Amino acid sequence: MTNAHKDALFVLVKSLSKSEKRQFKLYVGRLGVNTDAKFLALFNLLDKMRKYDERQILDSGIVKKSQLSNLKAHLYKQILVSLRLNPVNQNVRIQIREQLDFATILYQKGLYKQSLKILEKAKSFAIENEEKNVAYEIVELEKVIETQYITRSIPDRADELAIEAKELSAQNVMTSKLSNLSLQLYGMMLKVGYVRSDEDLQKVKSYFEEHMPKYDIEKLGFREKLWLYKAHLWYSLLIQDFLSAYKYASKWVDLFYENKHMIPLNPVFFLKGNHYLLESLFFVKYASQFRETLERLEEQVKDPKFPKNDNISSLAFLYINTNKLNLHFLEGTFDKGIYLVNIIEYGIKKHRQQIDEHHIMLLYYKIACLYFGNGDNKNCIAYLKKIISNKKLKMREDLMCFARVLSLVAHYEAGMDYHLEVQLKSTYKFLLKMNDLHEVQKEMIKFLRNLGDIYPTDLKGEFQKLYNELKKYENHPYEKRAFLYLDILSWLESHLQNKPVGQIIREKALALTR
Repeated sequence: MTNAHKDALFVLVKSLSKSEKRQFKLYVGRLGVNTDAKFLALFNLLDKMRKYDERQILDSGIVKKSQLSNLKAHLYKQILVSLRLNPVNQNVRIQIREQLDFATILYQKGLYKQSLKILEKAKSFAIENEEKNVAYEIVELEKVIETQYITRSIPDRADELAIEAKELSAQNVMTSKLSNLSLQLYGMMLKVGYVRSDEDLQKVKSYFEEHMPKYDIEKLGFREKLWLYKAHLWYSLLIQDFLSAYKYASKWVDLFYENKHMIPLNPVFFLKGNHYLLESLFFVKYASQFRETLERLEEQVKDPKFPKNDNISSLAFLYINTNKLNLHFLEGTFDKGIYLVNIIEYGIKKHRQQIDEHHIMLLYYKIACLYFGNGDNKNCIAYLKKIISNKKLKMREDLMCFARVLSLVAHYEAGMDYHLEVQLKSTYKFLLKMNDLHEVQKEMIKFLRNLGDIYPTDLKGEFQKLYNELKKYENHPYEKRAFLYLDILSWLESHLQNKPVGQIIREKALALTR
């Protein structure tokens, strides 16, 4: 993306829907004096621009260069105020905060009784919806007011508030400890990747056990359980225990279905939980449960009660379509999944502002795998090229590496020998920079490097040798993940049995059907 698209105000203006733009103009025009305000003129100009151009703004005469920064900041704030007033954005958190603000204003005016009445209702609403941080803030304000608003029940009231504050504080501390552990484990997964040795495993295990707080599951509320299951999920994925990942992702999703009123309150966590459940099912190759979970998720997202906004729409697009591709990989129905390519390309264009570059490249890799499974090596190479040529991309090295290895295989399959030589040199240079390689990757590179020296009559025997070598790693605790990125064994079997790779995977899927 160019710098032009990174201007925060411009991006915000372009993210507004037609109704939000209309509401903003009504909000600004509520007082006649605002109709000619400079910030409204700037808003209209930015709305018409196709890309951000500061020179065009200055040439328009709306504002001098020295005033532009302040005017932009003012416009940004006014847009946010307008969005906050929009009924679409009136979620539970905003409603509770609003009541807390009202109570604070009444308290400052000395209207203690009215303030306490609002706070009592807001507190009950907050606790009911698991908003315990703001509930604690409400109790603290109640304590301040009670010291100034003298009633006959003050002794009992003091005890009640002290107990409430203590309980909420303890619950918030537990939530904080669990969320910290969850976040640290997630960060570890992004920074270091999955464990690749007994030493890595021991480090992660020790960290997890040392930082997991003691708890009684019966005393944990919704939010504490949510963070607990998340922490266990990241730990399971880090150590490549996919059955355990499935167990805790299931607990995460079941928690929402057992507390259905929490789905519209926490739609992002609901979507993410389902995505990790589907990912775990993909890892353990549980196709029937995968399909059922995906269909249930789609139904929930289509429900009129399910929240709708740009962030939720982009996540729903990303997770649903990623897993639709995964379902075709599980079942070996590559030809039936080709229709998804146009849907995904359109969705990437539509949600470009909300989806990060890594996830876009991940979708491209899965599309490349779809074409490869369908025998369309040229389209496979075209999508892999989008990843390999992305020099600015900061992404996990393992995905970039597998993209390059798959590109080598696709070039070989397409008979593009000259390109294969160029690809090999490029891949070697890249691999030299990598800290660590899977044994599977090393064996693949060694095989492809020697392809030119193998006589056609000996080719089948060499395929068999490679297959025997790689088969040893299929259930290896630290190497098995390589086969989830790239099903090299099925590709080798397709050459040994003279069958299309899609047919091999389909036959395996039928044998595993459960």
